[in-house]
Amino acid sequence: MELELYEELQMKTRQLDTSIKMLRKNGSEYAKAERDYKILLRTECLKLRDAGMPIGLIDKTCYGIPAVAEKRFNRDLCLTVYQANQEAINAIKLEMRLIENQLQREWGQAGD
Repeated sequence: MELELYEELQMKTRQLDTSIKMLRKNGSEYAKAERDYKILLRTECLKLRDAGMPIGLIDKTCYGIPAVAEKRFNRDLCLTVYQANQEAINAIKLEMRLIENQLQREWGQAGD
C-alpha cells in the first residue's frame, strides 16, 4: 500500500510541475491579451474624441466596437484559463497533502 501511495505522490509531483509550467505560459498569454486590449481601447477612444464625441459617451461606445469587444473577450478568456490553472495547482497540492498524511499514518502504524 505504501508503495502505491508513494507512486501516486510522484505522479502528483509531475502533474504539479507541468501545471506550474502551464501557469507561466497562461500568465504570459493573459498579459499579452491585456496589453493588446488596452492599446486598442486607447486607440479607439482617441479616435472618438478626435471625432468630437462627448467624453462621457466614449467608454460606452468603445466597448461596443467589434475589434475592441473581441480583444476584451480574448483577455477575459485568457484570464479564465489562468485562474483555472491556479485552481488546478491548488487541487494538486491538496491531493499531495492528503497522500502525504496517509503515508504518515501508514508509517506510524508500521512501527506499532
